[in-house]
Amino acid sequence: MKKAYLTLGFLVGLVAASLLFALLKPNNGGGSDNKRLKVAHGLPTTHPVHAGIEHFGERLLFYSGGRMQVEIYPNGQLGSETQTLEQMQAGTLDAAKVGGATLGSFVPTAKVFSLPYLFRSSEHYWEVLNGEVGQAMLDMLATNATGDPSGFRGIGYYDAGSRNFYAQKAILQPADLAGMKIRVMNDPVAIDMMKALGASPTPISWGELYTALQQGVVDGAENNPPSFVTSRHFEICKEFVFDHHSRVPDVLIVSSSTWDGLSEEEQGWMQQAAKDSTEYQRAAWAQGVAEALELMEAEGVNVQDTDMAPFVEATESVRAKYAVGELKALVERIQAVGK
Repeated sequence: MKKAYLTLGFLVGLVAASLLFALLKPNNGGGSDNKRLKVAHGLPTTHPVHAGIEHFGERLLFYSGGRMQVEIYPNGQLGSETQTLEQMQAGTLDAAKVGGATLGSFVPTAKVFSLPYLFRSSEHYWEVLNGEVGQAMLDMLATNATGDPSGFRGIGYYDAGSRNFYAQKAILQPADLAGMKIRVMNDPVAIDMMKALGASPTPISWGELYTALQQGVVDGAENNPPSFVTSRHFEICKEFVFDHHSRVPDVLIVSSSTWDGLSEEEQGWMQQAAKDSTEYQRAAWAQGVAEALELMEAEGVNVQDTDMAPFVEATESVRAKYAVGELKALVERIQAVGK
């Protein structure tokens, strides 16, 4: 590969900038015992999420005057996202990065992120997440389907991009998907979306997808540009179309037992560190996407935008099927933002 997912130079620059903050004189808040927080995620240390969590630790150290430190466990060292959520519920893990799709198995309202073509644009997506509705969605994570405490809470959104179609032919309208076997995650919403668009949904593990594309087991797949590049799917699929059918954030989650054990001041430090961290990570993600697109162009991949409207219309029945009860009200709030 001509470039790594994030260039070493860019990461060095990011780390250097954040270290500058850590070297400044920290706040002298009220006295409290030193705390070391365990934070887990399942991604490599070259990923923007890891850079974001490192920045979270640096900013928390700064705000707390050195009294709150973060110990990071990357690469799934502490288990899957489901396992880390269970550990936070048990009070054996302080915090973790968890994908919105995984959260949906624990908190029903988080399933909203799985609905296809929910967000009109990137601007609409971030206006929702950065505003009152996004904060309400973080607050909802503290309660499970039965109305009982979930055992964790959300404190910030990391960028995970949008999912888009790629294949050996351009998918510019739903009709282009007719009869195509498209790899999907083994998720009911994703499967129903593909059926509504006229494709044949084919659940295959991510690790087996390269061979499946190579051997024609599937005709195409969908993901974001950095994942498309790191998986080297550009060696097979030369058409990549931005239809943005799914935008699912990664969420910074904190155990309720950890949160409840903090003073108000410490909670404030953690919230501010999380805010700094998400802004930092989003910049790193944007750089990763830019580098991925540059490599895709160099490798002869034809990248196009398309009109979302026909896709939105074709999948209306899918959104209606899953957006019921509390989820329906949440969808209405999301769609009202910016109108």
